[in-house]
This record gives sequence, structure tokens and C-alpha cells, in this order.
Amino acid sequence: MSREGADMWNSSIGVDPTDARRPAGAPRPRLSPRFHTGYRRGRYGALAAAAVLAAVPVVGNELEGVRIHDAPDSTRVVLSTRDAPSYKILRLANPDRVVIDLFDTHVGRSFKTPVANSRVVGKIRSAYRQRVHYRVVLDLAQSATLEELVLAPIAPYRHRLVIDLYPERVERQDVEPAVRAPEGERDIVVAVDPGHGGEDPGAIGAGRIYEKTVVLAISRQLKRNLDGMAGLRAVMIRTGDYYVPLRGRVQRAQQKFGADYFVSVHADAFRTPRVSGASVYTLSERGASSETARWLAEKENRSDLVGGFGPVSFEDVDDAVARIVVDVSMDSKRNRSIELAETVLRALGRDVKLLRNRVGEAGFAVLKSPVMPSILVETGFLSNPDEARRLGTASYQRRIARAIANGIREYARDHPPAGTLLATMKDHGGVRYVVKRGDSLSVIAARHRISTRQLKARNGIVGDVIHVGQELMVPYAEASDS
Repeated sequence: MSREGADMWNSSIGVDPTDARRPAGAPRPRLSPRFHTGYRRGRYGALAAAAVLAAVPVVGNELEGVRIHDAPDSTRVVLSTRDAPSYKILRLANPDRVVIDLFDTHVGRSFKTPVANSRVVGKIRSAYRQRVHYRVVLDLAQSATLEELVLAPIAPYRHRLVIDLYPERVERQDVEPAVRAPEGERDIVVAVDPGHGGEDPGAIGAGRIYEKTVVLAISRQLKRNLDGMAGLRAVMIRTGDYYVPLRGRVQRAQQKFGADYFVSVHADAFRTPRVSGASVYTLSERGASSETARWLAEKENRSDLVGGFGPVSFEDVDDAVARIVVDVSMDSKRNRSIELAETVLRALGRDVKLLRNRVGEAGFAVLKSPVMPSILVETGFLSNPDEARRLGTASYQRRIARAIANGIREYARDHPPAGTLLATMKDHGGVRYVVKRGDSLSVIAARHRISTRQLKARNGIVGDVIHVGQELMVPYAEASDS
């Protein structure tokens, strides 16, 4: 691009060409000798320089791609570069936009500016600036605050400049309605956590199948199964392809949803393709219980590096006090987590191949809640080609989700939290129900996931007539594989 072209580009986005000089500490542009020679010759030097730039690789960094992910409360824009980026970010108004200058940077011939499909970023533009710098402009669809960070390489990515945009007007999507049920009638809330997401693809299996995609599909099916079971309601920690920090997942489950149980769903990989089978993990008291568990835990916990979030600790609380409080809560919670894990493992073993017939223990960060029974389900190994193919099919995803849901229901019936519908049903062999206007035996039975025959038998009803105000005892729903 000629100097005149560069200046026109600067003017078009509202930046004076003189206001974005190389900042202190930024590397000096390094051009090929042919470029310097072409630029310094005569009146046509700038045009010759542009031609040389297109034909001769520029020594320096390379912008390899731009990606964008919408999360419920933010939008993440990621610029992937071959080397650590040297950059400057400008915020401009009227209209709102973010200008990112990458110093001493070029793009390859295959580079394409992505089409923005985001509620925060309306359009992405990019072009060379001053011949050896590259500029990316984010035209904002709405006003947003900005946070930036640079992430070091981690498979499968190289260096990344991350721009997180937080809209001032948050659209309340992915929010469960806060409906308070009467005491003794509320559902048990199960937080379903699809692992990875967004910039963190998780394991990548045969045929380029991504763990983040597989576990989201299984988790959605798991939610459908749980929502169809009396006394249970599932909430999703992640509903789309975006990243949620590991400890943020637990906080979201506790603070936003008030979850009773936490189930993280994964489909990992191992060093050898021979390993296969589903497994269930709880938090280890003394560290990982096997080499496989150790390796998996380290791999999962590295996701915080991918997401760019550091360790979290209690603020303004003495470390010794915090440790005691957490340890006491952890002991009780860990025992309940083991019982939940063993029940889910048995249910899985009835339908799919298991990696082992016992619950594993490891230091997964998402299991470190001092409040909720928490388990992590490895649905299989994408490093095994046969298992990867199965995990990629809708029928197998439904099968494994159904097994997990049946295990959760079995545990919930035996160990229901106080004040829940299942706790009431356990205490009384069912739940008391008062007939309301518009009710029928079939409507009541369907609402509680039992048959009309069961409802009639439990209450000694002959025929189909019931009356408003009549009290019925609704029994437990029969266990089902549907």
C-alpha cells in the first residue's frame, strides 16, 4: 500500500496517521533490502515498494488468523500470531470501534478477515498500515468495555492476543427463571458442565472431531433426560461454543443456579490409542490415584492457560481460616461425591464399556467445590479411533447421556437434599397432591412421570373420576431407560 493509501485508510477509521507511531519498546520495522531500495528511489518508489511487499516475504511476525466467540455476557476476539505480538490498541468513538495495530507484522496469502457474527462486534476490517504494520478494526454494534491479554502458545495454538468485550447492555440469555417452589416441592438442580469450549477445543480425535463439540451434544441430551425425570431439573454451564474459566464454572453453578449436584462432561485423549472406555472421577484427597488420572488432571487444568485466567483464592480471608473451612466442607462433600460417582459408574456400566470398574480420583479444578457433590464423567477417549467414531454419532451420545441421567436419578432418590420434592417422596413413599380444577388422572400421572395405572393403584381408585380438592398420593416414578 502506498503512503497515500495508508493515510486514506487511517482517515477512514478516524485516526491521524501521525498518532500511532511505534511505541516505546516496540521493535523497529525490519524490511528486506529490496524494499528499502524500492522505497528510496524516485517518485515511483512507494508503488514499487508495494509490489515488492506482495512478492517478497516480510521479515517479522505473522498474523495467522482472527477468531470471534460470543459468550452470554461477553465477546472474545482472538488474534493468532506466529510470535509474541507487539501491538497497540486504540478505543475510538462516534462510531464505537476498537483499533488494533500489530507492529512489524504481515499476513499470509491465505489470510481472510472473518465475517463478524456477533451481537457486540458488527464488522471486522483489516489492512496494511505504513507497509509493514497490520491494522485490525472492530466496528462495535454496541458500547462495550475492553480487557486485553496475551496468551502463550499451548496446543493447538501459537501466540494469541485476546480482546474481551463486555457489553454495557447485557442480553439476559442463558438465564434460568428464578421460580421459588414451596418447601418440600422444589426440584433438585443438576449443573451440567460441558468441558472446554471456544478457544479451548479440548482433545482432538480421529477425523478432527473436537471434544468441545462432542461433550456439548452429550450435555444437551443429558439435560433433556434429566428435565424429563420427576424432581430433577438440569441447568447448563455452557450452552454454546465459548470458553468458561474452570473455577468460574463452579461459581456459576453455585451462585447463579443454586445447583445441588455438579456433573462435568468430557471426552478426553491419552498417549496411546489403545485406551478406551468411560470413567467417572471425583476429587482426590491425596492427589491422583493412577497415572491415567494424573495425566488427565494435568491436561484439564491446563485449560486455564488456554482461557487466560489465573488461580483464584479467597480474598480478604486469612489463609489458615479459609483452609479449615474448605477442608471441613470438602470432607463431607467428597463422601457424597464418591457415592454419586459410584452410582453413575454402575449405570454407565449397564450400557457402555468402562475404562475401569471403580471410581477414579484426580485433582480436577472443576471438582473443587466445598458445597456440591461434584463428579467428572469421561465419556470415552477420542484418541481411540473406534470410540471417537462412536462418540461422534447422535445415537451413542443419546445412549451415554441416558445412562448418566439414570445414575443421577438413582442417587438423587436415595440421597435427596432436604426440602426437595424427592426428599418429600422418600419420607412418605410418594408426594401428597391436591386435585385442582382441570386435573385428570392422566394429566397428574404425566406431570409426575408415572402411569395412570400406578396412580390409581396407589390410591385405590376404580374408574376415572376424581374431584377438585381430593388428596392423592403420587408414588415414585418407575425407573426407565427412556
